[in-house]
Amino acid sequence: MAEAAALPTREGAPAWVGAELTDLEGKGVGRIEGFFADAGGGQPVWLVARLGRRRSTRMIAVPLRECAGAPFGAWVAQPGEALRTAPVVDPARPLRREHELAICSHFGIGEAVGRAAEVAGRGEGEVTALPLGG
Repeated sequence: MAEAAALPTREGAPAWVGAELTDLEGKGVGRIEGFFADAGGGQPVWLVARLGRRRSTRMIAVPLRECAGAPFGAWVAQPGEALRTAPVVDPARPLRREHELAICSHFGIGEAVGRAAEVAGRGEGEVTALPLGG
């Protein structure tokens, strides 16, 4: 990504995979591994990031609406500590409503706002986001 980029669509998401992810303080915190797309609409809603190195690697979902494309990769409007303590995800398995709400809560997204509002009304245990790899 050579210049600032809009948030990726389903078709553009693969171009982001492998790019660096930078936190609110401007520190590189990991790499983009893929995305989760809304199970109904199919557009990316979560960015999947790999944090850490080798043995201490963690995969997390980051709210895509809090990200911005940048010349170096992507920037997220969250501090590094929030990213390091985020719930772990398996990028090969779908997210269910409850998992998405837990991730939203971790990042301070209330049930009446953004992605939390989109999934809060869906059925308990319902798959709400599907893996969208690179």
